[in-house]
Amino acid sequence: MDFKISKVRHSKEKLYGSVMLVIGILIWAIAAIAIIAVAMLQSVAIVFMVAVYIAIFWFISFVGRALVRAYMIGHYVMVSEQQFPHIHAMVQDGAKALGLKEAPQAFVYNSSGVMNAMALTLVGRKRYIWLTSQLIDADNDEQVKFVIGHELGHHVAGHLDTLPGILRLPAYIVPFLAQAYSRGRELTCDRVGLIVCRNLQASRTALQMLACGSAKLNAQMNPAAFEAQERMVPSIAGFFLHIFALYPRLTRRVEAVSQFAQQLSAGASASRTREPGVRTDAQPA
Repeated sequence: MDFKISKVRHSKEKLYGSVMLVIGILIWAIAAIAIIAVAMLQSVAIVFMVAVYIAIFWFISFVGRALVRAYMIGHYVMVSEQQFPHIHAMVQDGAKALGLKEAPQAFVYNSSGVMNAMALTLVGRKRYIWLTSQLIDADNDEQVKFVIGHELGHHVAGHLDTLPGILRLPAYIVPFLAQAYSRGRELTCDRVGLIVCRNLQASRTALQMLACGSAKLNAQMNPAAFEAQERMVPSIAGFFLHIFALYPRLTRRVEAVSQFAQQLSAGASASRTREPGVRTDAQPA
């Protein structure tokens, strides 16, 4: 069965992304009309100044991404068939499963104890995935596979595409809207991570590890107990923390990926599919 991001994209990402797109296009349209009106009044200098600012902004962005790429190549470890081949295989297999024509280039870097991963594009429209050393040390291979799938999700879902990003840019002035859109994107990518990993236990514990961070405690974690903490979050304080956050609560993310696994299982049962399902035990898929 071919992967289709439209069937995986979270409803909150669809909603807030669409709202941001409409608002962004409207603001861009108003700005364009204003520039045309100014031009008709023969204020060429103002139009020229706007064009110069746009060019400066693009140049700074280009130079910044070029410098980051140069630093990355000189200071991070590039994953390949010769360097960490098991991680390279995870990226390649995940990209193939998601229908990406070209797998992103993965790098591992010394995070000085910070557990994180990142998807990004740099000059030349090249796609990349960064994995921190702490994440590699603390997670087992199945959990790393989920994290890689999550980061691949940002690429396959178009979160880093230039044109949609530019169109939505003006909508960032609307309070709390960009944060809600960001949280929806993360929930989408958690779903993609589960599809790539095909192991619910590993997916849930990979998310819990972001809260725990201890390699020693990894095998002892109970994601069901961690998920239950979501119902203990104080409603008012939790709400205010939530609306300012770019990421959903980790307890909520564990809960959401569990709910999506149930949807996948129900859909597979209804269609009598023969495709590999999602494992719900703690054993490697």
